[in-house]
Amino acid sequence: MRTLKTNVAVIGAGTAGLAAYRAAKAAGHGALLIEGGAYGTTCARVGCMPSKLLIAPAEAAHAVERFDGFGLRLEGEVAVDGKAVMARVRRERDRFVGFVLQGVDAIPASDKVVGYARFIDDTTLAVGDTTIHAKAVVIATGSSPAYPAAWNALGERLVTNETIFEWTDLPRSVAVFGPGVIGLELGQALHRLGVRVKVFGRGGGVGPLSDPELLSEARRIFGAELYLDTDAHAEVSRDGENVVVRYRALDGELRTERFDYLLAATGRTPNLRHLGLEHTSLARNAQGVPLFDRETLQCGGAPIFIAGDANHELPLLHEAADEGRIAGDNAARFPDVRAGMRRAPLGIVFTDPQIAVVGGGLRSAREVAHVVGTVSFDDQGRSRVMQRNRGRLNVYADIATGALLGAEMIGPDAEHLGHLLAWARQLDLRVGDMLKLPFYHPVVEEGLRTALRDAYAKLDAAGKRAA
Repeated sequence: MRTLKTNVAVIGAGTAGLAAYRAAKAAGHGALLIEGGAYGTTCARVGCMPSKLLIAPAEAAHAVERFDGFGLRLEGEVAVDGKAVMARVRRERDRFVGFVLQGVDAIPASDKVVGYARFIDDTTLAVGDTTIHAKAVVIATGSSPAYPAAWNALGERLVTNETIFEWTDLPRSVAVFGPGVIGLELGQALHRLGVRVKVFGRGGGVGPLSDPELLSEARRIFGAELYLDTDAHAEVSRDGENVVVRYRALDGELRTERFDYLLAATGRTPNLRHLGLEHTSLARNAQGVPLFDRETLQCGGAPIFIAGDANHELPLLHEAADEGRIAGDNAARFPDVRAGMRRAPLGIVFTDPQIAVVGGGLRSAREVAHVVGTVSFDDQGRSRVMQRNRGRLNVYADIATGALLGAEMIGPDAEHLGHLLAWARQLDLRVGDMLKLPFYHPVVEEGLRTALRDAYAKLDAAGKRAA
C-alpha cells in the first residue's frame, strides 16, 4: 500500500484529461494524471481521425460518378482494394496516436498513476493499492459505445467505432444501426467503398439536425444514395457467420436479410459506472451523471469537476479541450472557482453532402422569437458548377435584435460555412452586420448571403432589422 498527496487528481488521460492536467500544472500546482486504459484519446484512436481516413478514399472512389456530367469518361471501373484501404487507415491512425503519446511521454513519470480510480470520498481516491488524497478532482473518463445488451450475442459480428478500424479488409455487407454522426459517416463511406450497407434508425433523427425542414432534406438526399430508414422496426440475431436482420421495409413488406456485421452506432454513454460516485456528495441525474455548472465545470459545491465526454453534454474534441482547461484551472484554484470562456456551439458531420449545426441549431433558437432565412443549394451557382448542388441552409435570427442565433445546414462545404457562422455567432453579429462583409463571386458562400438576405427581409417586415 502507498499513499500519494496532490493538489489536483485528474481521472482519465484523453483530450479533456490531458488539458486539465496541463492547466493545473500551468497554474503552478501539483497534479496527478490517472489512467487505467490505453493512452491516445478517443479522437485519435477510434473517432475523428480514423473515420476521416475511411471517408477520404470513399470520396475519391465516388467522385467518378460525376464524370458523365462533366463530359469525362473513365475506361474501366474503379477497383477498391479493401486490404490496402484498411492498412492505410490503421497506419495513419497509429501515426496520429503517436503524436498524442509523445505528449504523454513528456509528462514526468512521477505525475502518472496507472490504474482505474474509485472515489472513497470527495477528495480521496483508490487506485489499486494506492490511496490518493487530493484537494480537488477532475473527472475526465470519456465515454463508450451504448447499444442493447442483447446484441452482445452477436459476438465478433458486432462492431462499433472502437473496433471497426481494426478490420484488415472490407466486408461484403454491414447493417448500420443508428443514423447519427458516427452511423452516417461510416455507413456512407462503406457504401461508397463497395460494401452493401443498410442504415436503420429509430425516431426519425438524422445526425444532429433538429429542424424538420432540414431533416426531411437529409432523409431525401441520403435515402437516394443508400437504404436509410430513420424509424425502423427491426430484430437482429446471429446465424453462423451472419447477422440476421428482420425488418419491415420502407415499402411495408417484412424482409429478412443477412449481413457480415452489425455496426452499432446507437449512441455513447459516459464512463462513470465504476468510479464509486455513490461515495461522494454529488447529486446525479437519472443517467448517473453528476449535476454540474457548464461555465465552471464544478459539480455542485464539491471540489470535483467533470469535463469532456464524461459529462455527456457536447462530445466533441474542441469542447473537451476547452472543458478540460476550465476544469483543470478551477480545480487548481479551488475554492476560487471562475466561469471559463465557452465557444459558440459548432458541430459538423463529414458526410457528402456535409451537415453543420451552429449555436445549437433550431433546438436552441426555439427558445426565443426568431425568423428563418433559407437557401436551397439546388440552383446555387458555384455548387451547380461543381455538381454538388444538393441541400439547404437555414439561419435563425433573433426577431427582437436581428442577432444571429445559429444555423442548420446540409450541403456543400458545410464545414467551412459552419465555421463562418460560428464565428459570427460568437461575435454576436447581427444579420445586417454580416451582410456588410465581403462575399466573392462565384463561391458557395454566396448561398449563405442569400439566406442572410432572406432573414434580413423578414426582420424588415417585422420592423426589427437592428442593423
